[in-house]
Amino acid sequence: MTVELNGIAHIQMTVNDIDRCLPFWEKLCHFLEMKTLIKNDTTLYCIGSRTGILIREAPEAKKSVGFDQDTSGLHHFCFRARTKEDVDAISSFIEKEVDANIIHGPEDGSHFAPGYYSILFEDPDGIRVEVNHVPGKGHFGGEGRLRPEGPGPSDTYGESGI
Repeated sequence: MTVELNGIAHIQMTVNDIDRCLPFWEKLCHFLEMKTLIKNDTTLYCIGSRTGILIREAPEAKKSVGFDQDTSGLHHFCFRARTKEDVDAISSFIEKEVDANIIHGPEDGSHFAPGYYSILFEDPDGIRVEVNHVPGKGHFGGEGRLRPEGPGPSDTYGESGI
């Protein structure tokens, strides 16, 4: 027996700089049509858009350790947008409204999946967030690797795609 999931219910992140990260995440979540469920000096939990984002402040004794994408743990996570225009709108919001380090603005990533289009940015603590749009069924659709009669799994992955 197998189980098909219904997405990710929530993502919880621990941040060092709560004074910069809490406003960043609350503004971003509200722009993504999420509502604040919990908010205090050390915690933010927003829900909606079929997910939840929980931010909590690191304990004082652990704040000396910075986020590093190259160590064990989260490298980045990716929100799925409904359209390319949504990716563009989120990119514009990120550029103008929040304290983000933009890794790349909207760009074609068809080397990852047919029609892949994404932005990539970091929160004030360096946690990477991607927003992408892949039209149709992506790898399960007409040009996808996992379509019926498709080439199947790739044995390569990297900056140049799969």
